[in-house]
Amino acid sequence: MAERRVDHLIVGGGAAGAACAEELRASDGAASILLVGREPDAPYERPPASKGYLRGESSREDALLQPPDFWAAQRIELLTRTSVMKLDTDARTARLSTKEEVGYGSLLLATGANVRRLRVPGAELEGIHYLRALGNADAIRADAAQAERVVLIGGSYIACEVAASLTELGKQCTLVMQEAAPLSSGFGATAGAYFAGVLAAHGVECVTSDGLARFEGDERVGRVVTEGGRELDADMVVMGTGAQPDVMLARAAGLELGETGGVRCDASLATSAPGVWAAGDVCEYDSVLHGRRLRVEHFEVARSQGRAAARSMLGEGRPYDEVPYFWADLADWCTLEYVGPAASWDQEELRGSVEAGEFSIFYGSEGHVVAALSVGRPEDLDEARRLIAGG
Repeated sequence: MAERRVDHLIVGGGAAGAACAEELRASDGAASILLVGREPDAPYERPPASKGYLRGESSREDALLQPPDFWAAQRIELLTRTSVMKLDTDARTARLSTKEEVGYGSLLLATGANVRRLRVPGAELEGIHYLRALGNADAIRADAAQAERVVLIGGSYIACEVAASLTELGKQCTLVMQEAAPLSSGFGATAGAYFAGVLAAHGVECVTSDGLARFEGDERVGRVVTEGGRELDADMVVMGTGAQPDVMLARAAGLELGETGGVRCDASLATSAPGVWAAGDVCEYDSVLHGRRLRVEHFEVARSQGRAAARSMLGEGRPYDEVPYFWADLADWCTLEYVGPAASWDQEELRGSVEAGEFSIFYGSEGHVVAALSVGRPEDLDEARRLIAGG
């Protein structure tokens, strides 16, 4: 028997869970809402962890999505440092890490993602960092204070953003990536060449088309060896090797999983279990815009899906049809914005000037616009949204 019951239980204290709680309260002033998060902090923005917060330019409180007293004032019960250990979707109960059993009317699963750890020789050495939470950023900043040479593994957002931030802190950074150019796997060769140039202009070295073989050192990492035999001295390492959706709770509860490893959802973000929805990094949904199953990992998308899931939980839902949008900063060197995403494309249309650092690339597939990247031309994204939404 559940010890108590709430109208809405939100599992996950990140961007999706927080947005869902806010939307539920805005639409229903009387409902009981319980927001459970495993991190020690109240819901916060993750992007600063690789940017301003990592560089020490902003505080922990600056990263919070809401002021500390917001949740109590809105009568949203927030439990930090708390996990849901077991979910019974038939009985509609959840067992918390505090040993309490809570019954619920509706539930949002927003458990986010975990970093993808590489199992290579030397991976257990000290001085090797992964970045997902503010606490990881604290550890990286503290370690970097004593480091000169930093090697970053990966060619996507986290590795590039952290390289930019640590370079701003005076560190000598080298990126090791399997891609032919940074960020090229998602944006293509033209954009990849531009971002490689931006990084190089600020002193970041890129070792491309090469993988990680091993780490060397005694107790602490001192060298990175690539699959191609390149040896790079390193005082510390930051791994930007991606993330994978945290579906441990969902799998144990018998929820259906999708093709990309997320929780399978319909177009309104409902899972295979009655009364359970999903949002954020863990949500793999039927996209009415893209005509395929989609899972997008980004703070802006998580917030948008959290609000949409709340409306569905209140019986007001409709197909989630927002065009996913996200952005990334390389320090103050450049900002990229993107709408899509494109699974693949066979056409590119360049607007503006790559040399001037103000350009957009429209990506097409079978005669339809499927995505667009913008650097310094945000107005182009409005047109891209219209074209994507209109098919």
